[in-house]
Amino acid sequence: MQFTTSEIIVLLFCAITLIVSVVTLITVLKKNNNNRTEDELQRILLNQQSFAQSQNDRAVQLEQRLHSFSADNVQSLENIRRSVDEKLESIRRENLRQLDEMRQTVDEKLQKTLEEKMNKSFSLVNERLEQVYKGLGEMQTLAVGVGDLKKVLSNVKTRGILGEIQLGAILSEILTKEQYEENIATKKGSKNVVEFAIKLPSDGAGTVYLPVDSKFPGDTYSALRDAVESCDKQRIESAQKALVQRIKGEAKDIHDKYIDPPNTTEFAIMFLPFEGLYSEVVNMGLVEVLQREYKVNIAGPSTMAALLNSLQMGFKTLAVQKRSAEVWKILGGVKTEFDKFNDVLVMTQQRLDQANKELDKLVGVRTRQIQRQLKDVESVTLSEQNLFE
Repeated sequence: MQFTTSEIIVLLFCAITLIVSVVTLITVLKKNNNNRTEDELQRILLNQQSFAQSQNDRAVQLEQRLHSFSADNVQSLENIRRSVDEKLESIRRENLRQLDEMRQTVDEKLQKTLEEKMNKSFSLVNERLEQVYKGLGEMQTLAVGVGDLKKVLSNVKTRGILGEIQLGAILSEILTKEQYEENIATKKGSKNVVEFAIKLPSDGAGTVYLPVDSKFPGDTYSALRDAVESCDKQRIESAQKALVQRIKGEAKDIHDKYIDPPNTTEFAIMFLPFEGLYSEVVNMGLVEVLQREYKVNIAGPSTMAALLNSLQMGFKTLAVQKRSAEVWKILGGVKTEFDKFNDVLVMTQQRLDQANKELDKLVGVRTRQIQRQLKDVESVTLSEQNLFE
């Protein structure tokens, strides 16, 4: 048998009341030392029963109130639960609605952003593809140009023309047309003409030429580069020896054909039109060998420009020296003329002094004669006046 909460409370209250009654009875009995009469005991019991009944009634009322309060609480809790459920349901529906709106907004923004990104990406890809196509076209054009250049460089004559054109461009950029000549025979009695000859002033009235000739052993240099790329030591050594012999042969050719002192300088210049070829020749130690054996100096595009700039500075220095001599000569002539002018001034001063003396003398004599004549006139006038009187 199970008891409810209200029943348990009532039983506890009755037990407490009974305990209180017993305690009260025992207390009264102790105080009266068993001198109470049976009537008093009966009265006390009646009072206790009345009190117990009153307490029982109060307990019943309390139980009823508790039951009513419990029912009210249950109803209130049910109402609260129902209200909370309704609120939660409303909040859930509102949240779902807001989530749907947010999802829709996010989807729209994502779709819009994605479309913009896709369009931008496609545009960028199209631009890159156009640039790639353009670059491919330029590469094809460049490939054609490289093929043409390869054809040009594979021909000995065209290689020489290419080096000559490059050398002429460097000379024309730094020097004036009066400072060098093209295709001129610098050696007396020879019909061999050098590509360019730089005019250098001599001690006399003539001109000393500095021969400059371009050489481009393209096939030998290409063989060396192929050997280097193959990393074959034997091929590299063989190609280097071939290049050395070729360069020495070109230097000997320049020495024999174009160097003719005193009409020319005691040395000439071999122009190599590519920096790679020039660097290779320098690294092989041919510069000193060619200078010592053939009186030929090696120059690449950059060193040729530096050499011409130094020559240009020398030309300017010589021009200044030449002009300074002319200035001194002119100043000497001016000094001579000034001395002559001084002599003329002295003579003029002397003549002026003589004329001044003669003028003073003339003024004195003539003045006295005029005064004498005037006195004669005055005396005649006085005599005539006396006659009339």
